[in-house]
Amino acid sequence: MAVVTLRGQLRTLAGGRPDHEVPGATVGELLRALEAAQPALRGWILDERGRVRRHINVFVGPDAAGDDTAVADGDRVNVLPAISGGSR
Repeated sequence: MAVVTLRGQLRTLAGGRPDHEVPGATVGELLRALEAAQPALRGWILDERGRVRRHINVFVGPDAAGDDTAVADGDRVNVLPAISGGSR
């Protein structure tokens, strides 16, 4: 199992708990398992195709990751909403 750490509003949606231990061999599998365990997250991290939404950043350790990135037992996966916008 890997530990998924949620930041910002995603943490709030998951009951305020930052860390969630979930099973999966890829980032996509982990996030689907997380949504199953925390239904309030459904639709916020993954889109209707089950892929990571455009404005969500995922990291396995220090490295940016995508849906198909492999994860191993004990890996730490960080999920955070991207900040978008511009200056005035």
